[in-house]
Amino acid sequence: MKAVLSWIKEYVDLEGISLEEIAYKLTMLGLEVEGIKVVGLSKPLEGGKQQFRFEGLAWDPEKIVVAQVNEVAIHPNADKLTLCQVDDGNGVHTVLTGAPNLMPYKGQGPLAQPLKVAYAREGSIIYDGHQPGQVLSKLKKAVIRGVESSSMICSEKELGISDEHNGVIILDADAPTGMPLADYMGDAVFEVSTLPNMVRNTAMMGIARELAAGFKRELHLPKGLDLKPGTEIETKVGLEIRNPDLNPRFMLGMVEGTQAKPSPYWVQRRLALAGMRPIDALVDATNYTMLDTGEPLHAFDYDTLMDRSSGAKPKIITRTANPDEKLQLLDGTQLSLDPQMVVVSDTQGALSLAGVMGGVQSGILPQTSKVLLEAASWNLINIRKTCSKTRISSEASYRFSRGVHPGLAAQALSLCLRRLLEWGGGRVVEGIIDQYPMPPEVAVVSLSDQRIERFLGIAIPLAEAEDILTRLGFECRIEGSQITAKSPAIRLDIEPGLIGQANLLEEISRVYGYDKIPATRMAHELPVQRGNLDVDMSDRIREILAQAGLQDTFTYRQTSPEREAAIFPNRDSNPEEKYVRIKNPITPERTVMRRRTLPTMLELLEYNTKFRDSLALFEIGPVFLPIQDQSLPRESNHLTIGMTGTRDLSTWLDNDPRQVDFYDLKAVLEVLFSALHLPKVTFKSASDPSFHPGKCAQIFIGEECLGLMGEIHPMVKTNYNFKDVPIYAAELDADLLIQKAQGNFKFQSLSNFPTMSEDIAVIVDESLPAAELEDAIRQSGGKLLVEVRLFDIYRDPKLGEGKKSMAYQLTYQATDRTLGVKDAETIRNRIVRYLNHQYNAVLRSA
Repeated sequence: MKAVLSWIKEYVDLEGISLEEIAYKLTMLGLEVEGIKVVGLSKPLEGGKQQFRFEGLAWDPEKIVVAQVNEVAIHPNADKLTLCQVDDGNGVHTVLTGAPNLMPYKGQGPLAQPLKVAYAREGSIIYDGHQPGQVLSKLKKAVIRGVESSSMICSEKELGISDEHNGVIILDADAPTGMPLADYMGDAVFEVSTLPNMVRNTAMMGIARELAAGFKRELHLPKGLDLKPGTEIETKVGLEIRNPDLNPRFMLGMVEGTQAKPSPYWVQRRLALAGMRPIDALVDATNYTMLDTGEPLHAFDYDTLMDRSSGAKPKIITRTANPDEKLQLLDGTQLSLDPQMVVVSDTQGALSLAGVMGGVQSGILPQTSKVLLEAASWNLINIRKTCSKTRISSEASYRFSRGVHPGLAAQALSLCLRRLLEWGGGRVVEGIIDQYPMPPEVAVVSLSDQRIERFLGIAIPLAEAEDILTRLGFECRIEGSQITAKSPAIRLDIEPGLIGQANLLEEISRVYGYDKIPATRMAHELPVQRGNLDVDMSDRIREILAQAGLQDTFTYRQTSPEREAAIFPNRDSNPEEKYVRIKNPITPERTVMRRRTLPTMLELLEYNTKFRDSLALFEIGPVFLPIQDQSLPRESNHLTIGMTGTRDLSTWLDNDPRQVDFYDLKAVLEVLFSALHLPKVTFKSASDPSFHPGKCAQIFIGEECLGLMGEIHPMVKTNYNFKDVPIYAAELDADLLIQKAQGNFKFQSLSNFPTMSEDIAVIVDESLPAAELEDAIRQSGGKLLVEVRLFDIYRDPKLGEGKKSMAYQLTYQATDRTLGVKDAETIRNRIVRYLNHQYNAVLRSA
């Protein structure tokens, strides 16, 4: 929001308050000032400590002044140039210019009504109007086509008002000749960041109200025309609201005999400083009033509406768009309308996209003489959806999408009608049309002095709280130790009950001054801190995996069924799988909430392999599974790991490092399970469409399946843009993982006695898993067997068909003595007997 100082000063006296003080006050009121642009006024002295960023051009009061053009003479040597006789209060000077807006006065002799202009004398520092951007230049004498010129009549670009350079500034006729231009129209623009719940302050009146409350100065708001119901306007136009929940209020007023002529220059200048392009008196009146009040308006050419209705009385209808209905907007955009969008129409079709932008069919034209003026209120959620679907943003939609109070419509209509008369001429058609089917609830909130002190930490007298709220527009009364406030008809953010009390406390504290509220100790004891097991264990898992060399990731939860189907060969997904669908997706590729996290991990690997050959990533995030007959899905967390590339970086010692494989992924999981102290984790061979046959395993904790791991199926890889390297992934149930993790576990003291080790090799069936055999060895070895490590698997026809040899290193240790050879022999014999009994295992002798 660009807040123009001269505009604000029209409503609140800021005499004696510096630009920095105004900016600081706005920021402390919750309207952060991001920068200040001076337009003619002086900047703070450089070198001092400045709290705000300043930019812009200060006009030298001795060199840049108001002057008057007495005559626009013909240049003897150039048809496109003129010689102006300019009186700057100190004398008459000949000024050479090629401004097109002075050409109509060329060769007329002395002007009956001199033109007031912005005049820069020799030596002035201004912006070069012919250079792109803002390039400073100093005026010097020059001879152009045989005529000497040392001064200039300025355009807006040369003075830093706007980028407009197609013509010089022609001031209003009452501008005093010889007055320093900075004194006449020097200004400043505050770049204000407005929070969504402060839409009332996207207006000059709103900012003036805040400053009046903050500086405790009187607020003087302008008065419009008296709005009275009348029969004349009802004979000229009708009105129908078909969806009151989408259009709570709609007002119409009308002016006849007006002209689309240029608006006064002070109006044009303020609009330009506020970031809007001046057009003509009729359009400028609506834009100026919107920036003034915060209520967007729209003007229709009444004669166009009459032509559309074939001479019958036009009827304005607010409704949702018809299927396949189209509308061309004022900016030239051709829209195919959605049935959820609201339009303002007549009986022939849509005229404007409600709350967003008008259409070209009925807009103001240069020959417009009858204006039908709309002031309305729209459902903010519907406007947001419309802007999201159309990707159109406007000054109107910016305000309506944040919630404009319907009460502002009457104020804006009355002011705009007055300005149409003053700037364009004509007469107001008697009466207005005002349909107000859904007025908002007026919040009435009571607040005690004790509650103010308790929540703010400082005792603020009720009389002072009343003064603050009254200045902000509330109607207040004090009864005993309690203040009751009624929300003003400019605000929709004040709610009843406890939330309303919090709203009032915020209003009181920000105007009183956050910097005036002392730091105090909390009056109440903090509650006992209680841990959140799910959060704590999720953080613990992240720490373990990060220490293992993996990178944490955070991804989109939204996807599409087609993207999820990519984890199956030939994209053969289950058509019966239901998804949680998004009503207003941000993109066609993200229309549902995901059911699996594996597709997301593969997309991450696919994207990042463009930049790095080796990746080891993980994600802990939710999946969303719909529940029949329930609106909310079941959310469960998954842990997904993805790995690809080489195990180590390439070096001069090894420029071809080994690729990661199945066992690297398994090792990462084993590190995780060990650190979480999970009981009895087993890996079992499995098959899954997403994984390579024979290179996939299910992971169990006891009898419960924790998830899958393995190498991604080659046919699945073709659905992605992967390089010709294996991709390994695991998808686990993070909720089960957290549930089974041992937050509390026992420690065992280290033995003071030495260990002893020996190797054994046993011949077993080829189908026997190594994990199962290791469990059997540990079980039969007893407490003195402290470590079992598989170090070799040997296959040979001499061992027998379907047989393999598995060699283990066994480590023994006691806590109370040094073990001997006989102890080791006893344990070994017990292990061999048990393995022979369970698996027909035979001790291999050679």
